[in-house]
Amino acid sequence: MGTEGARALLERAGRLTLQTGNLLNWGCLRKKCPATPSEEVRDCIQKTLTEWSSKIGQDQNQETLEVLECTVAQAIEKINPEERDELKVSAKLFIVGSNSSSIRDAVDLACSALGVAQLDSVIIAPPPVEDGTNLSLEYLQPYWKELENLVQNKKIVAIGTSDLDKMLLEQLYLWAQVKPSSNQVNLASCCVMPPDLTAFAKECDIQLLTHNDPKELLCEASFQEVLQESIQNVKANKWIPLWLLRYSVIVKSRGIIKSKGYILQAKRNAS
Repeated sequence: MGTEGARALLERAGRLTLQTGNLLNWGCLRKKCPATPSEEVRDCIQKTLTEWSSKIGQDQNQETLEVLECTVAQAIEKINPEERDELKVSAKLFIVGSNSSSIRDAVDLACSALGVAQLDSVIIAPPPVEDGTNLSLEYLQPYWKELENLVQNKKIVAIGTSDLDKMLLEQLYLWAQVKPSSNQVNLASCCVMPPDLTAFAKECDIQLLTHNDPKELLCEASFQEVLQESIQNVKANKWIPLWLLRYSVIVKSRGIIKSKGYILQAKRNAS
């Protein structure tokens, strides 16, 4: 059945949850070094979709699933509970086409995929704003409140931000009940950490980290394109990515990455 079965399932489902599993278990990706984070995401989504669709048989084709689980079984790797204290599980969440309510879904799915009760840290990338609109505290507040609820419910230990300048980081810090523990700075946009941001972060014990993620790690058009390439003749333009979460599991004592992967959720427009 393969592609034909996958296409039939996608035409009936309302949502798609895609999990790459541990990328370090993927021989083909270990040999290839993607030039950019965006290329890595596209490669991972494409390979996961292709592998998943190739294993769909006639029997599964008959099912109508509201939420499709798209995974590469051999790459899924849960954390051994006996090793949990030795590992740091962190995630960065990119909101693409949804609102703050999806944050809980993303964290719950990450915990479930890794077999853990909580994540040690979650950084949220600024959700996309409309053209001509500047990112503001008011815009960030609903997202941060969701993260705070997850901290209070012991699903996350620490929460952080990405690409906030000193003014916005200070506004968030003063307003927030759970203070940001970190703020990522894109070194592509500034070669040196802004002095005012550095001083404020030091004063408030906020860790400044660097990253090289683009503003949009995965846009709607890019997702639809990779879906079309992976599963022929699928109505890709009906599918909209809601969020993308990238996680990493690091051995604390040695600072090495034990596991890394992506989880994505998309929805199908019925119209």
